[in-house]
Amino acid sequence: MRAVRFDEYGSEDVLKVVDVADPQAGPGQVVVAVRAAGINPGEVGIRTGAMRERWPAHFPEGEGSDFAGVVRSVGEGVTAFAPGDEVIGYTDERASHAEQVAVPAEQLTPKPQAVPWDVAGTLYVAPTAGHALVDAAAVVPGDVVVVAGAAGGVGSVAAQWARRAGATVVGLASPDNHAWLQSRGVLPVDYHGDDLAARIREAAGAPVTVLLDAFGAPYPQLGVELGVDPSRIATVADFGAGALGAQIVLHHATADAAMLAELAEAVADGSLEIPIHATFSLDEVSDAYRLLADRHTRGKIVLIP
Repeated sequence: MRAVRFDEYGSEDVLKVVDVADPQAGPGQVVVAVRAAGINPGEVGIRTGAMRERWPAHFPEGEGSDFAGVVRSVGEGVTAFAPGDEVIGYTDERASHAEQVAVPAEQLTPKPQAVPWDVAGTLYVAPTAGHALVDAAAVVPGDVVVVAGAAGGVGSVAAQWARRAGATVVGLASPDNHAWLQSRGVLPVDYHGDDLAARIREAAGAPVTVLLDAFGAPYPQLGVELGVDPSRIATVADFGAGALGAQIVLHHATADAAMLAELAEAVADGSLEIPIHATFSLDEVSDAYRLLADRHTRGKIVLIP
């Protein structure tokens, strides 16, 4: 099969697509033919070496966690899935940017027919992180929630999930994303310009009680400026925010197949939208990451092997 690999730390230019051995389904495992796989900022940090202390690369290194596809084969002891089943899943082996991937059966959930392939292939990293942000801050009806990076892969889900929880949500985003946020019941505020805290208060019309950060500094500090209890400031992007008393959310600590199923059902019933900004072929993986580096995309970028 063909798969993305890199042999050294570096820019998007170190990525290449090579022929590797097809994965085999060991006991308890399932081999899936990948139909779609999301890309994520954390993969950039691993590839460039910025996260080598936390997540070192082991060359030649693969990449990718999210995927959706069709079961190709199952290993001994697997009864929940059979060849031909359509599934959504994740891998902990940096291996989904490939034509096939082998994973434990418990890391899969059936794909609802109403969920498009490109969306299904993005549900693990960013949407579970958005879900986890809302969970960490214990959002409840009556809360006033500010979401930083509200049009991105994580923030767009956090904003919608907080709305599902009954909160008033203010989404920080560039003006070209405001109409989409409004369509999802989110109050948009342009993060550019002066007096951001004042503009947030005006849009919210009530004291802010929660800040969810999907972008990074300086937004946890903005939560403090807004008077939010630090325990209800949660971030997936600013690892230094713990000094403020904010919560550092690591989505993989809570994400599992059950959470994937919950998100997939929300997409299927129309209560959650996962915007797809662009799709690329496996051979265009470097171009996909160059677009991701712009940090002004709405929603997800997807590889189609």
